[in-house]
Amino acid sequence: MTLQQEIVGNAMQMAVVNLQPGQTVYCEAGKFLFKTTNVTMETHLSGPSNNGGQPQGGAAGSGMGGFLRQAMGTAMQVGQRALAGESLAFQYFTSQGGEGTVGFAGVLPGEMRALELDGTRAWFAEKDAFVAAESTVDFGIAFQGGRTGMSGGEGFILEKFTGYGTVIIAGAGNFIDLNPADFGGRIEVDTGCVVAFEEGIQYGVQRIGGLNRQGLMNMVFGGEGLSLATLEGNGRVILQSLTIESLANALRKAQGGDKQGPTGGLFSTHAG
Repeated sequence: MTLQQEIVGNAMQMAVVNLQPGQTVYCEAGKFLFKTTNVTMETHLSGPSNNGGQPQGGAAGSGMGGFLRQAMGTAMQVGQRALAGESLAFQYFTSQGGEGTVGFAGVLPGEMRALELDGTRAWFAEKDAFVAAESTVDFGIAFQGGRTGMSGGEGFILEKFTGYGTVIIAGAGNFIDLNPADFGGRIEVDTGCVVAFEEGIQYGVQRIGGLNRQGLMNMVFGGEGLSLATLEGNGRVILQSLTIESLANALRKAQGGDKQGPTGGLFSTHAG
């Protein structure tokens, strides 16, 4: 059953989802806006089951063994989300007795995008990009390699979406869709600008320049920190024009609380 949704708004978009009777959509806690009265709302620690139904746990087996497997599976999911800094719970919305409507939004000024999964390719997204999805879409956490994560910061932990159906993501600023294959097979971007990419794209992090004069100038005065994200292969990549770090810096400057000077964020005189 295809999820009927419309993304509305400009500077701060939201997704309006129309549910058919019995259809379920879930979101990360804190992304819900409104619903019609015939749509039920439940909060669970577990993600949706692999068969596209309600949260895991209803048919995990009978007896104490089934209960323990269910509890361990839920604990593992919650532990992964806690490590990733994600919300510990999901909210589930099901339309009862007719069509229903639910509204969702991200947490930053920016765009939203509906991605359609056909079961052949997964999608990966940066932390906090997930807004809502059909119950036929599985939400997971993907961990990048240790060297990539330690050097790249934002790239260490990613959200992973598999299965069938629609998943809605959000980012900051405006989006641009690129395919590295159209640019020689590889693009390099600010690590905070990556919103999402298809399975098959190789994601990595590289240091900016060498330990020479120009490399140090890039690092100290360039405002990009130590690393750039690299995206290679043939597939869809979604980038955002605004990073959370740049938004936070702009707000601090507007409040007069951040006297960074010419070195950007590397050396800050902000005492708070």
